[in-house]
Amino acid sequence: MLSKNIITGLIIIIVISLFSAFGLNFLSPKGIALLGEWDMSKGAVSAKSKQDLPYLHELEIRDIQIAREFFNNGNAVFVDARVQDDYAEGRIKGSVSMPLNHFDERIEEFLDKYPFSKHIITYCSGRECEDSHILAEKLIHLGYIEVKIFIDGYPGWEEKGYPIEK
Repeated sequence: MLSKNIITGLIIIIVISLFSAFGLNFLSPKGIALLGEWDMSKGAVSAKSKQDLPYLHELEIRDIQIAREFFNNGNAVFVDARVQDDYAEGRIKGSVSMPLNHFDERIEEFLDKYPFSKHIITYCSGRECEDSHILAEKLIHLGYIEVKIFIDGYPGWEEKGYPIEK
């Protein structure tokens, strides 16, 4: 049988551990929000709360058929936010590569090629990927006004058998 002192000590250790963990998580710039976006039916999944950028839910294309209509109409450019290796392995046909880690290097060429009025649809690796949201936010801050985020990304597109390039 455990003595009262051991049980009290264990409770104190657990309480201190919990306070330390939650405190460090709160202070960390990469801490996990306790109330995040976890319901995939409502859009992209994220540990960030609704108030945290870059989740621009009103810009999300949640229905893959709508993304396909933009593609078929040819009046939008699909912009892939994934890393270059993922883009090289497979991408939405005709898409442009703009990985976040090379954004500063590539944005001037992008600005020269696509006017601010051009319809832009960003995508990445699906609903668990936030890169398309971050990219959309960056493009909006530059002045693009017709920006959408295709949240099912390349995996959803490929799964439907829609046009891809490798």
